[in-house]
Amino acid sequence: MTTTVLGFNISMPIMIAPTAFQKMAHPEGECATARAASAAGTIMTLSSWATSSVEEVSSTGPGIRFFQLYVTKHRNVDAQLVKRAERAGFKAIALTVDTPRLGRREADIKNRFVLPPHLTLKNYEGLYIGKMDKTDDSGLASYVANQIDRSLNWKDVKWLQTITSLPILVKGVLTAEDASLAIQYGAAGIIVSNHGARQLDYVPATVMALEEVVQAAKGRVPVFLDGGVRRGTDVFKALALGASGVFVGRPVPFSLAVDGEAGVRKVLQMLRDEFELTMALSGCRSLKEITRNHIVTHWDTPGAVARL
Repeated sequence: MTTTVLGFNISMPIMIAPTAFQKMAHPEGECATARAASAAGTIMTLSSWATSSVEEVSSTGPGIRFFQLYVTKHRNVDAQLVKRAERAGFKAIALTVDTPRLGRREADIKNRFVLPPHLTLKNYEGLYIGKMDKTDDSGLASYVANQIDRSLNWKDVKWLQTITSLPILVKGVLTAEDASLAIQYGAAGIIVSNHGARQLDYVPATVMALEEVVQAAKGRVPVFLDGGVRRGTDVFKALALGASGVFVGRPVPFSLAVDGEAGVRKVLQMLRDEFELTMALSGCRSLKEITRNHIVTHWDTPGAVARL
């Protein structure tokens, strides 16, 4: 089950997606997640909106880590943050491109969501944009409206290449057209993601968008699936549709809330075990033996969505 991602060897094609505010789930937050990922021999992606800084996560010990970036209205701040991630040993930048505005998250509005007073957006601490203020609706929505650059466009991928030598993954692609543009503008990889389906109602599931993106990429860069992974069978389906690996979102903070680092270790082990069993029962001795022929999708048979 071992594989390589951007030249880095990992134990399985199951990696950790960026999820924000992890200290809301457990006091050790992103540092616990980083240790669990390292123990599992896989990649953790740290969110820009983490409650632990790139330096704190780096101090947990060795590990292959990517850094997820939101482009703000303050390009000097973005550049500082990318440089800090690079110095802290992070190996790639995952540029989120699907959040020029925040989707309408009604639970956050109803709850008037804001970070608890003892937590901050640690990467921005001391840079004047690390605090989320209380509002009459969602504090996060107000933060995004005030700080995130709505004018984000493909030229910003080129700009990012001028300030870092790290490979850039474009996260938030759902169409062949955007996949082709991402490659044209120098992306080292594509992450098929709908932001946990929290940005826009009725957006396609990532597994349904995956094959279109893979076909557009034509093997020029790796394509990864982000979101919707709850079982090892989901990992198998993604690889059969052409993904080079998957990034797991919600199960990580869920397991972190249950049992901290041990919880994240457990969920990664569960996914690994289920994936290994799926491979065995499908007759696959290695990742390269997982092929499109192993699954039937809704466009092959009406009513079926990526069945084994």
